[in-house]
Amino acid sequence: MKFEHFALNVPDPRAMAAWYVDHVGFTIARRRDDAPFTHFLADDTGRVTIELYHSPAAVVPDYAAAHPLCFHFALHTTAARAEHARLVAAGATLFLEESLPDGSLLIMLRDPWGIPLQLCQRTRPFPGF
Repeated sequence: MKFEHFALNVPDPRAMAAWYVDHVGFTIARRRDDAPFTHFLADDTGRVTIELYHSPAAVVPDYAAAHPLCFHFALHTTAARAEHARLVAAGATLFLEESLPDGSLLIMLRDPWGIPLQLCQRTRPFPGF
């Protein structure tokens, strides 16, 4: 099996999708313009996909109240501090900056909807990066 997507029930999938396209560089792989306003967002490889939608059949979780260690989106970058500054200027908030013993830098942010977003600048990136 291969990973297809990770899905989140969010309050405003259209606005959230636009933010991730404008500020993170994701692209819209598929979308639905009527309820539940589903947007599938792909990273620049086109292989990793996040689904955002709004369904009243389930409660939208209080993402801002959940600790980022419960779940988070992790993004590879070679310039974590610069990306951090750029995303904060676009409405994200800092949660934690952590330097690891191997020299890697992890910066945990929250997007404007409270979703945890981690910037990973690793001294040894995962294969394929």
